Amino acid sequence: MPDPISVLVVDDSALMRNLISRIVDSTPGLKVADRAMNGVFALQKIPRCNPDVIVLDIEMPEMNGIEFLKERKRLGIEIPVVILSSVARRGAQVTMEALSLGASDFITKPSGSVSSDIHTVAGDLARLLVAYGSQYQKTRGKEPPHYHFEAPERMFEPGAAPRERVQPAAPAPRPVPAREPGQTEIIAIGISTGGPNALREVFARIDPQLRPPVVVVQHMPAGFTEEFAASLDRICPLEVKEAAEGDLLKPGRILIAPGDWHVTVEKRPLAGVVHLNQDPNENGHRPSADVLFRSVARHYGNHALAVIMTGMGKDGAREIGSVLREGGITLGQDEASSVVYGMPKVAFELGNVMEQVPLSGMAGRISALAAEKR
Repeated sequence: MPDPISVLVVDDSALMRNLISRIVDSTPGLKVADRAMNGVFALQKIPRCNPDVIVLDIEMPEMNGIEFLKERKRLGIEIPVVILSSVARRGAQVTMEALSLGASDFITKPSGSVSSDIHTVAGDLARLLVAYGSQYQKTRGKEPPHYHFEAPERMFEPGAAPRERVQPAAPAPRPVPAREPGQTEIIAIGISTGGPNALREVFARIDPQLRPPVVVVQHMPAGFTEEFAASLDRICPLEVKEAAEGDLLKPGRILIAPGDWHVTVEKRPLAGVVHLNQDPNENGHRPSADVLFRSVARHYGNHALAVIMTGMGKDGAREIGSVLREGGITLGQDEASSVVYGMPKVAFELGNVMEQVPLSGMAGRISALAAEKR
């Protein structure tokens, strides 16, 4: 019987500690290891409770979340941390600082036990804790609880029974491309759970001479993507910014889809542009990677490079096949390096991925394919 994923809850609010603990205890496969009211107590409790994942508030007395992350790094503690973030602009800035200090991911803090958003927050938090806690258990040679990662809007209803992991299916036959790949003129990336740190690694290592523009769909709440883009811009040799309506697809530019907006591309005679819309969610998401890939296939055909990376569910898995059918090149992140091998797994099983690449090699492979003359 696999051990449940143990969670250390760190927050100075007794109400919030109780609320988060109830979410953890109501999720099959999770258990509360302990609670702490600030970073000092958390550091004292870690050796005793030995958690698989930590839920961390930012604003706390004596030792706040940022100070805790700095001390965690100094001490070499590798337990993954999920940040509880406020939705204010200052909250977004501090959240991105936390990610730069080694936090794995973040979730917006629920506003109370009777809040209308508590159901959504509970499901999202449970998914993150299972994803990062499972990954950490594997690094310690433990077998994590088995779950079937299905569409995010249907997974981990509080009190639901755990579902067994479905065995991988044999890949379907690869679609027959309409033409041979041409010179890469655009790169499109779809990514979700595990994405913030994966993109930090990819863009820090990307070729400074990369010419094709890059458009990214990272599932992230509204209000955070501008700061996320700015944090990537600080470590990337290329320009990174949050996409705005009508932005040019310029060489050496990376555009991040804004939270709560779909992003599409349009190829024009002089330069491509991006468009934003708030059409209904697709695969439970807005922005959706499927929406981006579909427009990339339509406008750039065999001159596109599409990449699907770590993430829960199936967003992007279908329409990355449209790029492949048009003659474009498709890459998927491999299972071993994915926090959640969901989106790239489904794409691979549909036959829509030409090559699986580990995270450590993704920047190099993208850069090499983009530079290849055809």
